[in-house]
Amino acid sequence: MKKDVIIACDFAGREQTLSFLDRFSGRKPFVKIGMELFYAEGPQIVREIRRRGHPVFLDLKLHDIPNTVKKAMSVLRDLDVEICNLHAAGTVRMMEAALEGLTRSDGTRPKLIAVTQLTSTDETALREELWIDHPMRDTVMHYARSAKKAGLDGVVCSPLEAKSVHEACGADFLTVTPGIRFAGGEAGDQKRVMTPSDARAQGCDYIVVGRPITAAADPAEAYERCLREFAKPDGET
Repeated sequence: MKKDVIIACDFAGREQTLSFLDRFSGRKPFVKIGMELFYAEGPQIVREIRRRGHPVFLDLKLHDIPNTVKKAMSVLRDLDVEICNLHAAGTVRMMEAALEGLTRSDGTRPKLIAVTQLTSTDETALREELWIDHPMRDTVMHYARSAKKAGLDGVVCSPLEAKSVHEACGADFLTVTPGIRFAGGEAGDQKRVMTPSDARAQGCDYIVVGRPITAAADPAEAYERCLREFAKPDGET
């Protein structure tokens, strides 16, 4: 499976986003469109970025009753994105309903992955705020197995859990991992973080990188650094 770097385009609007993407001459990076940008600009920003040739991970983290999620996914399925997501905590039935809504009449669909636990959540928050008494790793594994049972393609997890997810759910079960920082970089609001090279060693399939690229003095060079550290060909040192 080809590894890739997904740039989190967590910008406030269209102009800033397209200006940022213009800095990648000759490259069409995989980009994540999250709630901030989608709520500001709507589906049109997805269509525009796709027309420019960028693969898109639409990161809206749906979580509602099964029928509502199914109907929402039936709208999103026509945006021609590569990946959509939802929260695994919404239950297996919700995830199954999402797949039903996301599948087009010809049987094709974007890949669907489930968020296990946010990388801003640590063991203390898990126990004291979410009232989940199981350790983080066990919780993530339970949600990953639920996602696989529902027929999903993979999960969003921290890079610390990617290897265990593959062991539990198979090598082809995707692990999409935020919480990536360069060595010596600021963690920000992320609690469970890892460098690109360490994420590769853990078997992560995709890494999602935001501020280390978007806030860099030279975003294109920071992106190339991520590719060198994470997505270098097998056998290359």
